[in-house]
Amino acid sequence: MFDREIYIKRRAALKVKFSDGLLLFLGNEDSPMNYASNSYHFRQDSTFLYYFGISEPSLSAIIDIDQDEIILFGNEMSIDDIVWMGRQKTLKEKAFDAGLNHIQIADNLDSYLLRCKQQNREIRFLPPYRPENKIKLSQWFDISVQELESSASVLFIQSVIAQRSIKAAEEIAELDKAAVLSADIHLMVMQTAKPGMYERELAAKIQEAALASGGNLAYPAILTVRGEILHNHFHGNVLKEGQMVLNDSGVETALFYAGDLTRTFPVSKQFSSVQKDVYNVVLEAYTNAKDALAPGVRYLDVHLTSCKTLAQGLKDIGLMKGNVDDAVEAGAHAMFFQCGTGHMMGLDVHDMEDLGEQYVGYTETLKKNTTQFGLKSLRLGKALEAGYVLTVEPGVYIIPELIDRWKVEQKFSEFIDYEKLEQFRDFTGIRIEDDFLITEGGNRMLGKYLAQSVEEIETIRTNAF
Repeated sequence: MFDREIYIKRRAALKVKFSDGLLLFLGNEDSPMNYASNSYHFRQDSTFLYYFGISEPSLSAIIDIDQDEIILFGNEMSIDDIVWMGRQKTLKEKAFDAGLNHIQIADNLDSYLLRCKQQNREIRFLPPYRPENKIKLSQWFDISVQELESSASVLFIQSVIAQRSIKAAEEIAELDKAAVLSADIHLMVMQTAKPGMYERELAAKIQEAALASGGNLAYPAILTVRGEILHNHFHGNVLKEGQMVLNDSGVETALFYAGDLTRTFPVSKQFSSVQKDVYNVVLEAYTNAKDALAPGVRYLDVHLTSCKTLAQGLKDIGLMKGNVDDAVEAGAHAMFFQCGTGHMMGLDVHDMEDLGEQYVGYTETLKKNTTQFGLKSLRLGKALEAGYVLTVEPGVYIIPELIDRWKVEQKFSEFIDYEKLEQFRDFTGIRIEDDFLITEGGNRMLGKYLAQSVEEIETIRTNAF
């Protein structure tokens, strides 16, 4: 945990946004994997962590604006808990570390909320994403599970997002640490990979290094020779000469802040000439996008800069044709780049996505394009502010099924050379990704430099053999 004063100040800053009512925070519970006593790895809700800092199952809290009190609801360890888990800090001690003075047993939350309902007081809650919390909210407020998201407090959502979006110095230090650890792991993977290895062997080394760092993985590692599959968690392929490895993985620190990096490297000592050409197109798109990051710049425009750079590079190779600006406006580049250039990052690798993408990445005056292929996957579009942390991750992905579908329709045939594209149908994919902090004067990359250029990566690969 951070110093207790940090949590006290965070809660105080949130409180002043409301004149009355109650703010309800639900922590996460252990979730059974295949029977009640065998649970998935526990991860506390990020908003609960932000305001209360305690990573323990079955906790809830309220900020009562009217009564000017903050109460943590939870239970001390029973003797059975101690027998099986060992003595740990008491809940009272953890509450003190979080700057909390009032604790009640978990069961008291039901009666507290009932009393507030009877008094017609407004009880605000955030959109739930765990089934356990959906059931609780549905029962407490007599709302169907399907209506919970629309019943969540928009003011509460927007207030939390506004606060969590601007990273404080202690958060930036953690994010720097996560990026450094992630870069070290990526370098290790590049130095370790050999033809004949299974993807799972490298994925296991990533998991091992993340745990050894004192934290964990920020998300399941994407380690694959099938880089055209954007979120590929299958690790059963054998690495072969001539293939590329796409490694998208990041560490979550002990304080739960995420790193998110991607590098693509050859299984062999060198990229093929075609791989090198496409890699340099992606690298230029990455460079132009990250150079555009600054306060006041819309991330939508950063994304479009990336898309136009990709389109021009692919035109130079012969895969695209026609006017680049027209091609991107029409969405033809999405044959090769189906997702967004980046997303917010912090306590979540896709920061605050549980609160609603329309609030995190967009505004009332800038709505998300939810229909155009490619743009509908852009999670962040709004103007950037100093203190934001986000990723930049352009890529080129050659998806045979997409080629076949669009080719039959002759979709965007004025911009895509389908005859040339057929020669690339087994190319797979390339992505380059780093994490950035928006500063008053522009931006800076978090963590430390990790090999990017073809020459740097080929040197690492040559030395690995």
